[in-house]
Amino acid sequence: MNDCPRCQAPLERLTMGEVTTISCTRCGFADVPVDHESQGGEGESWQDAFNRFYNHYSGH
Repeated sequence: MNDCPRCQAPLERLTMGEVTTISCTRCGFADVPVDHESQGGEGESWQDAFNRFYNHYSGH
């Protein structure tokens, strides 16, 4: 992949240790490799996620 799939600008290759990724300096696209599989199930709403966060960090 030489051009960004979003804006067709040239992509930049970035390497840190053994991990290499590509990114676009124009639109911010990043192709980040991951090693996981979707677990499916019902998603969490933003409101539920915020409530869980606030409850966890406010000591409730």
